[in-house]
Amino acid sequence: MAQFKVVISDSTGKSVSQELKDKVANPLLGLKIGDVIDSNVVGIDGKMQITGGSDKSGTPMRPDLHGGVKKYILLARGIGMRNRNPGVRIRKLIRGNMVTEEIYQLNCKLLEGKLPEKSATEQSAEEETKS
Repeated sequence: MAQFKVVISDSTGKSVSQELKDKVANPLLGLKIGDVIDSNVVGIDGKMQITGGSDKSGTPMRPDLHGGVKKYILLARGIGMRNRNPGVRIRKLIRGNMVTEEIYQLNCKLLEGKLPEKSATEQSAEEETKS
């Protein structure tokens, strides 16, 4: 039972967050960072690219670690590492580049199309308050 929070950003800096559950989220399973997919999965016309994400414990995904595994790797810079001093390397826990059921948040970049003014969750919340 897959459940993701998908954050979609466009080139202007705007972003929209949507939650996908069960059958709607299943097409995202098995994809990797950098894959371009049809954004109709989240209800937006166009194409989007997966740029990253994190799992339920907050461990970031890294594009150069293959698979859906969680590993300790030696980092000097890049995703999951804050540079402290020059030459310092630290062993950190990082998640692989494949989307699995353990992933909680997916970050995506909209390549084609236009973001809606409000996300689907905001629209449903507005409708509930009006009722």
